[in-house]
Amino acid sequence: MGPEGMAVTDLETLTQQYGRRLFARLEDDRPVPLGSQWWDERLMSWGMDAEPLKMQMFRFIDVLPMLRDQRQINGHLCEYLGEAAKDLAPAFEKAVHWMPQDGFLGRWLAWAATRGVERMARRFIAGSNLAEALDAIAQLRRHRLGFTIDLLGEAVLTEREADLYYEQYLNLITGLSGAVNAWPEVPLIDRDHRGPIPRVNVSLKLSSLYSQFDPIDPDGTSVAVKQRLRPILRRARQLHAFVNIDMEQYAYKDLTLRIFQEVLLEDEFRRWSDVGIALQAYLQDCGKDLRCLCDWAERRGTPVWVRLVKGAYWDYEIVISAQNDWPTPVFTRKWQSDACFEEQTRFLMEHHELLQPAIGSHNVRSIAHALAAAEYFNVPPRSYEFQLLYGMADPIKAALVASGQRVRVYTPYGHLLPGMAYLVRRLLENTANQSFLRASFIEHVDEEKLLMQPTATLSHESALQDGSAAVPGRAHESKETRFHNEPITDFSRADARAAMRAALAQVRKAFGQTYPLIVGGRPVVTEATLTSVNPSRSAEIVGICAQANAEQAAAAVATAVETFPAWRDRDVPDRVEYLVRAAEIIRERRFELAAWQVYECGKPWREADADVAEAIDYCRFYAQEMVRLATPRRRDVPGEDNEYFYEPRGVCVVIAPWNFPLAILCGMTTAALAAGNTVVMKPAEQSSVVAAKLMEVFQQAGFPEGVVNYLPGIGEEIGPTLVQHPDVSLIAFTGSRAVGLAINQEAAVTAPDQSHVKRVITEMGGKNAIIVDNDADLDEAVHGVVVSAFGYAGQKCSACSRAIILDDIHDAFLARLIEATKSLRIGPAEEPGSFVGPVIDEQARERILDYIEQGKKEARLAYAADVSHLAEMGYYVGPHIFAEVAPTAVIAQEEIFGPVLAVIRARDLDHALDIANGTSYALTGGVFSRSPGRIARVRRDFRVGNLYINRKITGALVDRQPFGGFKLSGIGSKAGGPDYLLQFLIPRTITENTMRHGFAPLATFVPNT
Repeated sequence: MGPEGMAVTDLETLTQQYGRRLFARLEDDRPVPLGSQWWDERLMSWGMDAEPLKMQMFRFIDVLPMLRDQRQINGHLCEYLGEAAKDLAPAFEKAVHWMPQDGFLGRWLAWAATRGVERMARRFIAGSNLAEALDAIAQLRRHRLGFTIDLLGEAVLTEREADLYYEQYLNLITGLSGAVNAWPEVPLIDRDHRGPIPRVNVSLKLSSLYSQFDPIDPDGTSVAVKQRLRPILRRARQLHAFVNIDMEQYAYKDLTLRIFQEVLLEDEFRRWSDVGIALQAYLQDCGKDLRCLCDWAERRGTPVWVRLVKGAYWDYEIVISAQNDWPTPVFTRKWQSDACFEEQTRFLMEHHELLQPAIGSHNVRSIAHALAAAEYFNVPPRSYEFQLLYGMADPIKAALVASGQRVRVYTPYGHLLPGMAYLVRRLLENTANQSFLRASFIEHVDEEKLLMQPTATLSHESALQDGSAAVPGRAHESKETRFHNEPITDFSRADARAAMRAALAQVRKAFGQTYPLIVGGRPVVTEATLTSVNPSRSAEIVGICAQANAEQAAAAVATAVETFPAWRDRDVPDRVEYLVRAAEIIRERRFELAAWQVYECGKPWREADADVAEAIDYCRFYAQEMVRLATPRRRDVPGEDNEYFYEPRGVCVVIAPWNFPLAILCGMTTAALAAGNTVVMKPAEQSSVVAAKLMEVFQQAGFPEGVVNYLPGIGEEIGPTLVQHPDVSLIAFTGSRAVGLAINQEAAVTAPDQSHVKRVITEMGGKNAIIVDNDADLDEAVHGVVVSAFGYAGQKCSACSRAIILDDIHDAFLARLIEATKSLRIGPAEEPGSFVGPVIDEQARERILDYIEQGKKEARLAYAADVSHLAEMGYYVGPHIFAEVAPTAVIAQEEIFGPVLAVIRARDLDHALDIANGTSYALTGGVFSRSPGRIARVRRDFRVGNLYINRKITGALVDRQPFGGFKLSGIGSKAGGPDYLLQFLIPRTITENTMRHGFAPLATFVPNT
């Protein structure tokens, strides 16, 4: 019920009335036939009718700022149109084939394409400098339209870029205020029901104020952002300007709200009301956030504005949640977002004295509902406003102004390059299948349908408001057969961060404990021990592990031999159930196991958590795969039965590395166990405590005693015993090339009493390269190289150690890469804001430093991070970037296993591929390019086991990206793939003649017909 007992149906009646009035005004403002706006509608309609063409043209618009000459422009245009032509008429494909590349026609085509995009950009972007922006604002004011100006360019990768945005916002407020405040007043937009309001209004994204904006570290991010935000707010308050905080992707939402509320509770800003924040109605928790904001505003005692929008990142949120198997944060049907928008509009109108409404929508139904709600709740005229996008829905703006409403235009300005992402989003928004603008202005959907209540679409088959969101990549997959990866933890959630902090505190209390060998299910105490220290703080002892000798290693093998027959002969469903239970236990102990890795191996939070998730995946995936392989293959004929099946090999020795201390150890071990082998598990010395925790999991899961045995020790001391033992059938190793090749050589020697040839599976590292094409998105390329090269201090076999940059963009890329690397936080792994932690131990540190000295002799040291302040704390080596590196240099050929990156200049793509393939490794590689033809070439000619296109080259997931390489990167099939278990199995065939004196069982007899 509303004022004076007004029923909800009366609100709907008001909405319909306002909607019809608006539509009546819109009918009077249709574009003039054959005018520029009319042609824009025709072209947009044509493009939308051909969805493949629309998407390819948007890709061309996105890449255009990176194209330097007519050949590049025409080449990309032809490639994108060629991609679209595959789904269009044959005549279109022929037309694309004949498009000119050179000569006068080629120059004209490049000019026309560029001019067309520039014309479109000018429609949506109000200039590239302050003077042009002022001209656009003056034009808006002549139409009695207010503005809020937004500085384009959202990707801030460096602190220098963050400083630049900060300074630009200060200059923007100052420059606009000096001009706009001197102009004649326009009462409709310069006054509200109380009096004058700020004419200058700016919108900013908090992530542009700090290059390391990350919800995993809300405290550090908040401090850094507020250092730049406070002076902007101070300048705005001094000059009587308004500041609105934009909302970005869902992961940033809670942190954005936190910073907004914290800074406005400070004494300096607590009584200031010329400030606001955007909330997105497509988010399922929009209502909760709005109510919390209202409670906060009441405690604050001063109102703020709320810009209510539907949201501009719907596709992004759907894709990210699908990729990570996270709950989808947005409504998946448009009518749900529309219904939420109306519900929150009513809330804002009802609480307008605390949260002043700014209604951001182009939907006449949503606008009409806001007008009705304002009347319904007796909201004073002009105490609220409507906000629409620059260059869009001009007839709606005019209709609202004519009806006496204050309209503010969201006005982006900036250079064309950073503006392209914004432009493409606007175009997608304008041409989306469910867009109101498309339905009303282009397809001319019936007015009655456009004014329907959002929930009414449940019973109407409307092209505008019906239809559900298909989750990308899942359209044709069977839910019964598809393997689902364990979701990584979303550390933007406060409960996840709290759980990790609690686990770190609990694990720290358990430091210094002693862990014995586990052989045959019994603890074995040894005289010698291994002391495991925290590489972040090397004075801290994480744990003390038993150190096996050769005799104890032989005893462990003997135990595995003894327990093998019974484990081999278990039914597969029974056997793999142990793996399923282990997965559940790891999931229950997730944060604890991650915390042990943070301390023992120096893994930052996300890296440690992903390692635990991968271990869960291995348990479940190999269990599932073994069930698949356990069904015998039959090829029977009349009178003869033929059965093809697998059995395990025997005793498997697993020798694991420290850099993925849980995942790789667990993966190799569970593969062997799933296949029916028994295991001697030899972890790396540096990560023996984490391995002890995995052994606890196996014991907790109830594995029979002796089926898996825990044998920490020094590799040089017990490795030969394990590898050369005649009763060992299989060795699974991950580690250095030198050790892997030595194992392969030793295992190839057949002992006199050995009854089998040993199988060796090795993963031996890489010298991985990322090629950056001259049309690459530099925001994405720089970020991808930084994360791939310096994540976990470069201590991944998949890490990028070579960046091969095409000559055209080499210098620009290198400059930005250096600045992005300078901006990384280096520190102890337990601190959530640390991106680069320590290296594993002093020996690794010295080896990496030796390579750095070698690099100084071979190339130019372009950047070296200073970690002198951490030298006494732990084993730190800061990121190092070498430039002018020869492809044959030592630092470009040998695996360094640390945060050292060689940047190599390439003449062209052919040269880049020669360099990329010019090492003895073939593990991972990547390319950043926006040319379909060049991407196809790289797919064909970049010879690596795992190739990544336009993304980082680390972070392979079980089943999605089975991992492993060839050449000297490894022996065997890919871990986490459909072939991996076959290496742990022996295939057998049994043939039975079922004929007896010319008689065969009828069940096997199928006569020819």
